[in-house]
Amino acid sequence: MADRRVNVDGMAEAIAQSMTEYADLSNEVMKQSVAEVSRSVKKDIQSGAPARTGKYKKSWTAKKMQEDANSLTMVVHSRDRYQIAHLLEHGHAGRNGDRVAAIPHIAPAEQRGAEELVSKIERGLSQ
Repeated sequence: MADRRVNVDGMAEAIAQSMTEYADLSNEVMKQSVAEVSRSVKKDIQSGAPARTGKYKKSWTAKKMQEDANSLTMVVHSRDRYQIAHLLEHGHAGRNGDRVAAIPHIAPAEQRGAEELVSKIERGLSQ
């Protein structure tokens, strides 16, 4: 922000204008960070997902659910293989009564994404 001189009468307006500029900047940083991190989480999930046929791994997508002036909501999900995501993540009973081992690939990506989002927003606001 540039230094500028205002008289006492215009101080409230100058402060309000500065706060509006900061709010706009913070909204922009937040939205950009959310979009970047959601794409990163999608790639992390895909890289850790099991790939017997490759269909499950390729089914992951990052989709914008809602956006307004102050927020952006993105969701990372499996488009057409969502039914097996929890089975692969947590393991399940096999056909012969044995146990199929879990392949954790969603939770680690989510954790890394949450940490990355916080750091990106902090970096963006400190500049």
